[in-house]
Amino acid sequence: MRPLLVLLSALYLGVPATAVADGPVTVIHAGTLLAVPGQAPKSRQTIVIEGNRIARVAEGYLAPADVAADATLIDLSDRFVLPGLMDMHVHLLGELGPDTRNEALYFTTSMDALRGAMYARRTLEAGFTTVRDLGGDPEAIFALRRAVDEGWIAGPRILAAGSALAATGGHGDVDGYKAELLERWTPETICDGPYDCRRATRHAVKYGADWIKITATGGVLSDTATGTGQQMTDDELKEIMDTAHALGVRVAAHAHGADGINAALRAGVDSVDHGTFLDEEGVRLMKQTGAYLVPTLLPGATIIPTMEGNPFFTEAIKAKARAAAAASKENVSKAARAGVKIAFGTDTGVTPHGKNAKEFALMVDAGMSPMEAIRSATVVAAELIDRSATLGTIEAGKLADIIAVDNSPLDDVTELEHMRAVIKDGSLAYMR
Repeated sequence: MRPLLVLLSALYLGVPATAVADGPVTVIHAGTLLAVPGQAPKSRQTIVIEGNRIARVAEGYLAPADVAADATLIDLSDRFVLPGLMDMHVHLLGELGPDTRNEALYFTTSMDALRGAMYARRTLEAGFTTVRDLGGDPEAIFALRRAVDEGWIAGPRILAAGSALAATGGHGDVDGYKAELLERWTPETICDGPYDCRRATRHAVKYGADWIKITATGGVLSDTATGTGQQMTDDELKEIMDTAHALGVRVAAHAHGADGINAALRAGVDSVDHGTFLDEEGVRLMKQTGAYLVPTLLPGATIIPTMEGNPFFTEAIKAKARAAAAASKENVSKAARAGVKIAFGTDTGVTPHGKNAKEFALMVDAGMSPMEAIRSATVVAAELIDRSATLGTIEAGKLADIIAVDNSPLDDVTELEHMRAVIKDGSLAYMR
């Protein structure tokens, strides 16, 4: 029956207009609802979902039959309900372990994508309905992104960068193998000099990058002793920013050392990821430019005890990991005190998938309030990826990404580590 005829029939029969919906109707009874992180939660709320969108939020518990004749009820009346979480720094295609370096020898692109599907489901079931994947085989991660979008597999909404832009021999380039493999495996996005970096940026966008990821500085997990200072030059960084922004694509900078952080900020980067050795100049530049900090505290807090006996961790990697872990907490405290915009990110893949929410306790330990930490994974993350119109809060017109936990994470943020229900795009993805 055509929508107009359905509406006329509803009016003729005296059925409430709310019974006419675009898609299946779901009614959620929320015991406590934090609809807009940053505002006070409310008790005994009803969320009405039509198709994959939130139609309205109402006081009290509406009977499903009063909303639509065929409405489905999800009873979360004994749960704390809030928007789906967003992780702004993940690597879905892999997970660090003793065999990580050898896997490159026998894992095909198809295997990478299929394993990524497993990790994507774990991530979704952990309450993360949107992620930004900042570095992985382009063919595999773009295929995974589409498979989720098409509904072929369960997973979070994925914004993907594909291969990082990096300097030859820098973090993001391939390292640690014999020369023939280095030659064969070097990504097309490795670039030297501004014009070559312009080419690499355009290449990444051509093949499907939602974001450009650059490695402005050295990295902890590169098997080299080249440190964590600036590796891409100022002119290279500026050319990448100008080219990406001209194409309507934002740029995330992997950056540990203060010199590289500040160079990326001066060039116009949109987010600084890790920001391990952030200094006062970096804080000033972030406030001036409006760039976001994505701290990723989880690796520094968890990998140190796992290094001994793991062949992946060479002496060069161990030394960098210890130095970064010692400094990472202070960068969040410094930025939060200064009012820098902080978006939630974990670097999951370096740490186990599905454990992303452990980052919240580390952020609170660094000086953020539970509400600030939750905002970083909802409202602020949505701003960073330019999706505030559709994500980040539970309000009419937005996509129905909703999660539930037992008790208030405002009292104990570790509640977010124990997900009880996950709804993505209006569909129940997980319930326990």
